[in-house]
Amino acid sequence: MNKHPISLVTGGILLLIFASILFCFQVRQSEVAVVTTFGKYSRTITEPGLRFKMPWPIQKVYRFDNRLQNFERKFEQTTTGDAKPLIIEVYIGWKISDPAIFLERFNGDVSKAEQNLESLVRDAKNSVIGQHPFRDLISPREEDLKFDDIEQEIAEAIRAEAKDGYGIEVAFAGIKQIGLPESNTKKVFERMRADRQRLVSQYQGEGDSKARMIRSQAEAERERILNEARAKAIEIEGQAEANASEYYKVFQQNPELAKLILGLDALEAATKEKTTMVIDPTTPPFNLLSEGSKGNGDKKTAEDLKF
Repeated sequence: MNKHPISLVTGGILLLIFASILFCFQVRQSEVAVVTTFGKYSRTITEPGLRFKMPWPIQKVYRFDNRLQNFERKFEQTTTGDAKPLIIEVYIGWKISDPAIFLERFNGDVSKAEQNLESLVRDAKNSVIGQHPFRDLISPREEDLKFDDIEQEIAEAIRAEAKDGYGIEVAFAGIKQIGLPESNTKKVFERMRADRQRLVSQYQGEGDSKARMIRSQAEAERERILNEARAKAIEIEGQAEANASEYYKVFQQNPELAKLILGLDALEAATKEKTTMVIDPTTPPFNLLSEGSKGNGDKKTAEDLKF
């Protein structure tokens, strides 16, 4: 008698669990779900939480990972727009954008989806690379490289078909690595060295041209300064000659007085510093010292030298 209520509770719990399995399902944060009714698409659930459904075989639930996934193409050879062979590996980031199309096309099998993506990526890569010259991918000049443009073009070439045909959104495409066939490596390096040497020659030529221009400007400036200095010297010399001519005219009026003044100037200059000299008293202008000691003769001479 005591076990009967417990059995009822246990039975009720089991029945509730069984009913929840049949009529409920859980969608996680990282999932999207598609519900089919008798094998045909019924609805898509993108929000996480507990949902209700009819039991199988009436309805069936397919869950897909809605996080961004990475897919890489194998390292294989392609040809550039200028007919240069190149080995390149491309990757894409993708996620399910339309679960209904994805389920219908691949029956929810991710490996089948990636097999189709592989073909799609290969065609897009060959098409885009075939429109670009070799230097857009391998060049000693960074400004020649166009990786961002090429990756964007590959993504755009895949995006529309992947979305409409596969229910897949291509978030981005990228170039993982680039290589060269062994037969072409030597030629590429030789061309890169030639490009570098061309740049060296260009820079040297520009440097030589700049040096010649600087030297030419310096020579022109030097000549200008020298010409100005010569002109100034001629001007000063002419002014000095003009002044000297005026002085000569004055001196010619009384040569003896002029001689006396010049001698006194020379004597003053010679005895300006404290100096001891042994000289001949008759040597000009020191003869003025001896002539100054003659007394009366000085007065007569001074009177004779007046202008």
